[in-house]
Amino acid sequence: MLLLNQTVHRLIDLALEEDLGPGDITTEAVISPEIMAEAHIRAKERLVVAGLPVAEAVFAHLGSEIIFNPRVAEGEVVRPKTVLASVVGPAVLLLMGERVALNFLMRLSGIATWTRQFVEAVQLSAAQIVDTRKTTPGWRVLEKYAVRVGGGANHRFGLFDGVLIKDNHIRAAGGVATAIAAARQAVPHTLRIEVEVSDLPGLEEALAAGADVILLDNMENDSLAEAVRVAGGQVILEASGGMTLERVSEVAAAGVDFISVGALTHSAPAVDMHMKIVRAGLVEPSPTPESGL
Repeated sequence: MLLLNQTVHRLIDLALEEDLGPGDITTEAVISPEIMAEAHIRAKERLVVAGLPVAEAVFAHLGSEIIFNPRVAEGEVVRPKTVLASVVGPAVLLLMGERVALNFLMRLSGIATWTRQFVEAVQLSAAQIVDTRKTTPGWRVLEKYAVRVGGGANHRFGLFDGVLIKDNHIRAAGGVATAIAAARQAVPHTLRIEVEVSDLPGLEEALAAGADVILLDNMENDSLAEAVRVAGGQVILEASGGMTLERVSEVAAAGVDFISVGALTHSAPAVDMHMKIVRAGLVEPSPTPESGL
């Protein structure tokens, strides 16, 4: 479920301000404010739908008289030409919100679609696909939501809600054991302590120091399998670094518990969709909107 919090509303305001500026010159010049219209948002390719609540909020920011009717569910896999939503209201407002609403929908559905492919690639294993903090600045709450819609899970949201001791922490602290001991003293006992290692000696050091979760960073598949054997189920193991759709099933087969994939958010391609006006001159919503299938 997506919580349309202050961050999301601020993003929508910024996006509308960026696109509209002082006004839509073209629309205001050629369309009368009295003209009502109905538009359909359609998929132009097979995709996993994500972001309909955001698109609805875009139009709500433009006018409370706009009626946004989702025609599919979040997380649904749809075919090309499927109507994702119908939008009814003053034509000028529909046209003003078109691109911003589509930008949100295309980006978030792209992440959900890309995530679903990774999830399906490891479905024969017990490994779970998780995201990272490699998100578009300001978009994290939305992009991590889209990952969940696609079937993935969220890693920590930010620096404030999880302990992850990385290589630079280890160098600055003076070693794995020192860093883990300091974290153990400083953070609540309810928080797991995760530490990043890049080789088998690092794994053994982290195990000896009492890490709860060990992140195996940029390790080859054979090394990952050996790390799983050495750990022997003592800790949770997460694999990260260089995760591609082609490789991820092999990583899952090594026996790790989690696979973090930065590409879910930093490299997911936007999917294609469009919005077309199907009726104009309406004075009230159509009781039987056109089928999209």
